Amino acid sequence: LLTSATAFGWYEGNFIGVSQEKRLIKLRTDQLLIATGGFEQPLVFQNNDLPGIFLGAGLQRLMNQYGIKPGKRAVVVTTDDQGWYVARDLLDHGVNVAMLVDIRPEIDENAITMQVREAGVPVKLGMTIQKALGRKSVQGVQLTHIDGSGEPLSLDCDLISISGGYSANNALLHQSGCKIEYDPACDDFVPLGYAPGVFGAGQAVGTRSLEAILLEGFVNGLEAATKVGYKDERGILAHLRERVKSVKNANRSEDYTHPTQHFPTDGNKTFVCFCEDVVTKDVHAAVAEGFDDIQTLKRYSTISMGPSQGKLCAKNTIKLLAELMDQGIAETGTTTSRPPFTPVKLGVLAGRPLDPVRLTPMHRAHLQLGATMMNAGEWKRPEHYGDPEAEVRAVRQAVGIIDVSTLGKIDLRGPGAVAFLERIYTGKFAGLKPDRLRYGLMCTEEGIILDDGVVARLAENHFYLTTTSGGAGSVYEWLTWWGTAWGSEVHIRDQTASYAAVNLAGPSARELLSKLTDIDISNEAFPYMHMRQGGVAGVPARMMRIGFVGETGYEIHVPAEYGAHLWDTLMQAGDELGITPFGVEAQRVLRLDKGHIIVGQDTDALADPYGSGMGWAVKLDKPDFIGKPSLVRREQKAQDEKLVGFEMDEASVVASEGEQFVEAGQLVGRVTSARYSPTLERSIGLGWVKSDYTAIGSKLNLRTNGRLTQTTVVNVPFYDPEGKRVRS
Repeated sequence: LLTSATAFGWYEGNFIGVSQEKRLIKLRTDQLLIATGGFEQPLVFQNNDLPGIFLGAGLQRLMNQYGIKPGKRAVVVTTDDQGWYVARDLLDHGVNVAMLVDIRPEIDENAITMQVREAGVPVKLGMTIQKALGRKSVQGVQLTHIDGSGEPLSLDCDLISISGGYSANNALLHQSGCKIEYDPACDDFVPLGYAPGVFGAGQAVGTRSLEAILLEGFVNGLEAATKVGYKDERGILAHLRERVKSVKNANRSEDYTHPTQHFPTDGNKTFVCFCEDVVTKDVHAAVAEGFDDIQTLKRYSTISMGPSQGKLCAKNTIKLLAELMDQGIAETGTTTSRPPFTPVKLGVLAGRPLDPVRLTPMHRAHLQLGATMMNAGEWKRPEHYGDPEAEVRAVRQAVGIIDVSTLGKIDLRGPGAVAFLERIYTGKFAGLKPDRLRYGLMCTEEGIILDDGVVARLAENHFYLTTTSGGAGSVYEWLTWWGTAWGSEVHIRDQTASYAAVNLAGPSARELLSKLTDIDISNEAFPYMHMRQGGVAGVPARMMRIGFVGETGYEIHVPAEYGAHLWDTLMQAGDELGITPFGVEAQRVLRLDKGHIIVGQDTDALADPYGSGMGWAVKLDKPDFIGKPSLVRREQKAQDEKLVGFEMDEASVVASEGEQFVEAGQLVGRVTSARYSPTLERSIGLGWVKSDYTAIGSKLNLRTNGRLTQTTVVNVPFYDPEGKRVRS
């Protein structure tokens, strides 16, 4: 059972294409029963595109499914009993039905017609709608007799219901090879027979009465089942076949003449095809020019070539052409149905939306350590190794190691490298000395934070840039685009996959690393925000002294083929020091202790450096850089919101990202990051808050877990605010 699914096409061998939201289902069936119903048809009259004109079934859906009262005063125009049911539902929903107009000169009274009459609804037989009155919406209706006698009748109303009969939805039957011809008994194009392995039932084959539809579906379903092995041991199928014929014949009237509606030609608002804006005058002109076959008329006028694909216009077009050519509807014929019968997104047809999966060189080692893996963009990363809080404590008290190979890594060199970086980043890099690091912040032209990372100067015109894991691809494209636009003399190379990287952090990190390198890594020789190149664990490495997690830390980059070796060697050498691998969850807690933002989590499409507390990274005294004009204006303007740190007054209550700060019933902010800190033994977080509530010590109510709890705005960083530990 496939719900919310559409069979859009029949293909050779009873192969059915099915679209289900974003999914394409290729359905190969042995026997196929098509019971796809029909489409209610509009009538053609002047101004038939005014707001306030509805198909009857559409009105019933609005009322009965959605509980909407569609208007105050309605006129119902119908060609069959469907309009009488619509009138009853309108009455039930409090709509005044000013008149019911039935195009049939005579009708057989039944239960539904009696209900409407007894409700006091005025009824006119043998009349139809000639014109809808109004300019921007329906204000009235003009009615006329179908035989042209008498004077037109005008009524005030704000709602017009149109029930013009049904057109069989037999596209799949047509595509399967069934011959489709006009049947005057049901005033529709229906199959004369079925292709092998195909059955039809219900309105799709011209059956109209409910009893016949249900019986036909049941019988043809049994017929299909017997073809694939069902045993009709009770012999009910033969009996039901005769029953279906009897019921269908009782509802057929071979000599019944369906009233033919008149197709007005005056005015430019008498639409035959709503999708393509084709009016009756266009059809007259096409026929006069020789396009008098239904196939050529369709292609010349583009009727039925819009989104509805003829569902609302094909039948009326055929009848109009028959009238103009003074021939029968059967003689006029119909067009061919080709798949897809309903629009299908190219993305659905293209296949499953599979994203590539990228694994770091240490992936196997993480699995051997029992890591729980998570998706981080295209990458698989360890979320934790069993106990994130223990991992946090290990980094704070001993030494931890995390795989950061997913960071973006970009090599940039050339005589124009310094000038290029000065224009790309908000900070200054001309004065950066070789073997030094500097934090780099990028903004868009609007002054919105784009990405951040570290810039290392390897030589006079040679730099090594890191970016966030999620921003690696987009930053590389950003750099190459601007390099081309400016004609910069730089060579930019994406080395994200070329280098593996680990971050070794904690009070014992230096002691561990000293066992595996001949580089002097003492605090005096290798201070914070410096870098060194040399051998680590016997392989060439770039070491950067940084402190994202707030402890003495070394980010070690090696060629990717040595990544697993580096990891294993560090783990073995650090065993006696209590080395602990830590994952993304622990890293998030550790960085939150330091108040470090994550671009894309703590920032959004409106976040600038000043509101984010990153104004120190913007140097407006530079001649120019991307986003400077916008940042000049933003720096001079008071911030509506600011990113602040907060702690929960109840230490055990942990906020969730996205929860809201409220004051006096008004939303004043939202949480972007929140965790329980094992180091601080309290719950902390970052959030955007309206400026009136950002003073240190301010109390804010946070709606969390269905209740309000109190928080306090505090200084950031939460942990080691002087930064002594990263520099030790």
